[in-house]
Amino acid sequence: MKLTFTFLTVLTCTGLAMAGDWPQGAGPNGNLAIANEMPVEWSVALDENIHWKITLPETGQNTPTVFGDKVFLSTYKPFEADATIGKDIIAWCCDAKTGKVIWKREIPAQFDLRLSGCFSDSTSPPAATDGERVVFVNASGAVECFTLDGEPVWRQEFLSVGRTLPFIHDGKVIFTRQQYPPEPSGKFPHKYKDSPREMWTQLQALDLKTGEVAWTTECGVNIGMAMLPQKLSDGRDVIVTGRGGGHGPPEKPLGISLVDLSDGSTLWTLPLDNFNATQTFGIRNDQVHFFYGTNHLSVDCLSGKIVKEVSISENIPTRLWNNGKRITSTESPGKSGKGRNITQTSNLLVGPWNYFRHYKKPWLGRVNVETGAAEYLEMPLQLSRAPGQDDVLLWHDPEDECKMEAQTIVPNEMKNSRGLVVFDDKRSTGNGWGHIGSPSPSVAGDNLYIPTMNGTVYVIDWDAETLDEKAVVAISDLGLAGKSYQRGSLSFANGKIFAHTIQELICIGK
Repeated sequence: MKLTFTFLTVLTCTGLAMAGDWPQGAGPNGNLAIANEMPVEWSVALDENIHWKITLPETGQNTPTVFGDKVFLSTYKPFEADATIGKDIIAWCCDAKTGKVIWKREIPAQFDLRLSGCFSDSTSPPAATDGERVVFVNASGAVECFTLDGEPVWRQEFLSVGRTLPFIHDGKVIFTRQQYPPEPSGKFPHKYKDSPREMWTQLQALDLKTGEVAWTTECGVNIGMAMLPQKLSDGRDVIVTGRGGGHGPPEKPLGISLVDLSDGSTLWTLPLDNFNATQTFGIRNDQVHFFYGTNHLSVDCLSGKIVKEVSISENIPTRLWNNGKRITSTESPGKSGKGRNITQTSNLLVGPWNYFRHYKKPWLGRVNVETGAAEYLEMPLQLSRAPGQDDVLLWHDPEDECKMEAQTIVPNEMKNSRGLVVFDDKRSTGNGWGHIGSPSPSVAGDNLYIPTMNGTVYVIDWDAETLDEKAVVAISDLGLAGKSYQRGSLSFANGKIFAHTIQELICIGK
């Protein structure tokens, strides 16, 4: 199929970067987007349109970051037997053109976390670099900085959260610092829900040269919030932080705040009862756009007041898969419970569209933040592809009594490349919809890339006039079904796509 591409000059108020590097988890501009077009069709399972791939000895799940001819990622330190928890990780630097390993450094830490967690693990935070130094965060309790040649610069023993997206701003690296530790089992308990401010999770900025604390936010943040730096029309660099979610978070009040990135100060706070902050918060035209229960909200960034509210649960035009064909229906999926109506961190603002994946149905949704129009498109749960076999797409069976997220063609084996079972949450074996922490989508040119936990990647024309099957540019894979579990976003650099699965680091594109 011949595709026609057009470039945009602005995607959000931060602009759309035309860059050869992906220096941090959220991309060169912090909005998970670049203007460059990238490959849309490939198959790791069939070795089609793959530039190179290397086998990794141990599980890891962060987004690869790329600067110049180097790609950075992390894995766990290799285990000697099947394992369920771990704390020590390995920082990797590989040649972006060939995959050859340039250097590796061990980053030990204190607190065990569950391996290959469907929400995060010790390896989840992506590396961040300013082109001179590269910072790795071990969510089990360490932050380390190296030169690009792998020489140690500084180390801080701070506990972080697995879903933080560290970024560089004004000579500082900013990440999500957590105060209360996990249990010895690697799980986070509910007992801290009434803890005082000194136990809150907060954003913290460290001087990139020394590692010293530059500032810490007064307002707390939720451990599952995906942080994206933004820019207002008056030039201020800001970030929207959110509070509220599972496991009894202590940070109060529930809701969102706007934080000034120059010093970490709070510009305003909007309280929202029963709020679930586990999402991304995008700004367009000085309004922040996000999901609140069964609605999508737009809030003025200057006043902190709600200016628009749109339902994502009542009378929504939906393109369904029904008995082997597509039909159009008006659907009212209603409330999913506990404030969760989107698969966590699955949303991204791109142009006027806030895309997301539904919590209880395999529906890709979007809201036009300008017109208020909402749409759904049912997606297949998984692509199974293998040499010598026909491609197989599995669609949700509404008559199946098991939970939707458990329906899959081939469950994720959760084995590393050496055949060891390395995980401790049965939800990690599922299809990547529902009650999990999704990898965030990312954008290259006209296309939105939506990776799922089972290694299926949907490529969507994000500015399609209608969200229907014609908007699906391609469905590609990151490996054989059952063997390509992953939780990282796709990153883009120098005409290539980079992906990190439980067994491989992959460079896509000829």
